[in-house]
Amino acid sequence: MADSKLYDLLGVSKGASDAELKKAYRKLAKEFHPDKNPDAGEKFKEISFAYEVLSDPEKRQTYDRYGMDGLKEGGGGGGGFGGASMFEDLFGGFFGFPGMGGGGRNRRQRGEDTIHPLRVSLEDMYNGKTSKLQLSKTVICKKCNGAGGKPGAMVRCRTCSGRGVKVTLRQLGPGMVQQMQSICPDCQGEGESFSERDKCKECKGKKVAKESKILEVHVDKGMSHEQKIPFRGEGDQVPGVEPGDVIIILQQKEHEVFTRSGSSLYMTKTIGLTEALCGFSFVVKQLDGRDLLVSNPPGEVVHPGMMKTVVGEGMPKYRNPFDKGNLYIKFDITFPANNFVDEAKLKELESLLGKRPVVELPEGEHVEEVNLVDFDGTQEGGSGRGEAYHEDDDDAGPGPRVQCAHQ
Repeated sequence: MADSKLYDLLGVSKGASDAELKKAYRKLAKEFHPDKNPDAGEKFKEISFAYEVLSDPEKRQTYDRYGMDGLKEGGGGGGGFGGASMFEDLFGGFFGFPGMGGGGRNRRQRGEDTIHPLRVSLEDMYNGKTSKLQLSKTVICKKCNGAGGKPGAMVRCRTCSGRGVKVTLRQLGPGMVQQMQSICPDCQGEGESFSERDKCKECKGKKVAKESKILEVHVDKGMSHEQKIPFRGEGDQVPGVEPGDVIIILQQKEHEVFTRSGSSLYMTKTIGLTEALCGFSFVVKQLDGRDLLVSNPPGEVVHPGMMKTVVGEGMPKYRNPFDKGNLYIKFDITFPANNFVDEAKLKELESLLGKRPVVELPEGEHVEEVNLVDFDGTQEGGSGRGEAYHEDDDDAGPGPRVQCAHQ
């Protein structure tokens, strides 16, 4: 017999929707998280395991059918919920066997899933958000209960003669005919249809009708780009076919300050040379609206490209939002323009930073003084002397040239 222990742990009924499961889990996770309640570690594991099973459509279906007792027997025993990883491994093996979980010849045909992208900001993934999505889908006609017309009044379709397909011939040329097949538009490929007077007045014999529904999409803290949020059985309905799922795929918008990688946040801060040498402070607006005062004390020199870390100010971790990643800050340094101070100021600066090394200049004819110029990537390397030599060769007189003798 299937049990309801996992539902009881979350305090929901067996018919609870995905939104009700999430709401119950978030409430209990806040109450029993070890950071707030150090003595409730085992309880938190049980709640997390229950939600992990029930939030997965396939695992929930298997649990509803076999219950925990059947799972324990399959996993070699063990009581309680202390080993969540054991049950995870058990579920993984459970679905590895063909035929388990309701597969078989009599399994009901399942409709296609409906995919909807949802654009969300980095702030939404940091703080969590509930968005309402209006969905237009087909549902089984309530007036005729999906029959399409009066019971027993269905007759063979005259258009396709009961075959469900319509054959069309097209003349391509002399003696050339193309035959094309398409689904019969009158019976929708079923081979049978109702007469006009027997058709359902609501759906016009189509068996389905259009309906709008509002879905509440819960974007939990720590969710990531392209993460899927399924709504089981909310796809288009067709008589005799199990409805597919509506799957929401999160699409993260670009942020003007932060970039994200997993639970880590990255940003770049540009500071001046004085700040790099003498220390600095600046404010970062965190994704939840807090102002983070970031400081570097005098004496700790910051080099160009240096990376520093603010521990615990990254993204919340999914399903464990009290645990956060880190914020990493890369520093770019703006140097002063050329000739920014006179010679006297340079000597004063040199006295503070340390004197420049004295280079003993060589003497003699082999010494040549060169100048530094700004780099231009469009110019090819080389000193240009090779070009002079080539010009000398070109200017050579019309004297005899030596050619290779042919053997």
